[in-house]
Amino acid sequence: MARFSSLSHEDLRQFVSLVEQSLAVRRHFDLLLWLQGDVQRWIPHDVMLAGWGDFRLGLLSHDIVSALPGVRTSRASTESVSPLLASLFRRWIEFGRVPFTVRLGEDGLDAAALDRELGGALARTGSALVHGICDERGRHDCLYVMLSEEAVHDARARMAIELLLPYLDTALRQVPQWRAEAEAADDSAAECAEHGLSDREMEIMVWVKLGKTNQEIGLILDISAFTVKNHLKRIFKKLGVYNRMQAVTRFEALHLNVAN
Repeated sequence: MARFSSLSHEDLRQFVSLVEQSLAVRRHFDLLLWLQGDVQRWIPHDVMLAGWGDFRLGLLSHDIVSALPGVRTSRASTESVSPLLASLFRRWIEFGRVPFTVRLGEDGLDAAALDRELGGALARTGSALVHGICDERGRHDCLYVMLSEEAVHDARARMAIELLLPYLDTALRQVPQWRAEAEAADDSAAECAEHGLSDREMEIMVWVKLGKTNQEIGLILDISAFTVKNHLKRIFKKLGVYNRMQAVTRFEALHLNVAN
């Protein structure tokens, strides 16, 4: 309760809103939208690396949520990620299971063994905020690593992840684990009945909402700016709008309706 007493009335209002949003997470896309939205005000980050399983035996799974080009779960093998996760988990236990901040490279944590895209992102990391949850019944422990290229995670960020961790953990557990066949599926075939936008079109609208250009969206999603432009034409037609601003307004209203 002491942690909550240090929050302003506006902070408490935003915290409650974040909790409500987390309960609506059902897909990887929803998790990305939540983490890249209001969560950034509390815990600024570019990559969330999550690991879970039996850290003692090294039997782990992982997930990556990021807006950085190429930094995806499918491009980082469990074999390359597990040693880093296990090392951070041991530190977390040694520190008394409380949130802590490290600077990768300066703290003896080498990113060279990781797959190229994630290794490159970690090499540029200015701060890694680490916290976890121990499963005392099933040995299905979870570790969350929030990586930022620019922000340095201070006492406020450490407090924030302590408050938000139960809801972050719940949100991740509500998302099906990544499967190769799911990613390879044709985006245009996965039409969402609620609004008529495909998963790919939903992704693009998230980045349009965040102010990204066609070129930037193309880099994030590993597609060309021309492809982004063509997607936007179809999105405008489906939403019955004529420009990006109108599309964002309509998209926000539709997403709110779906969440409710």
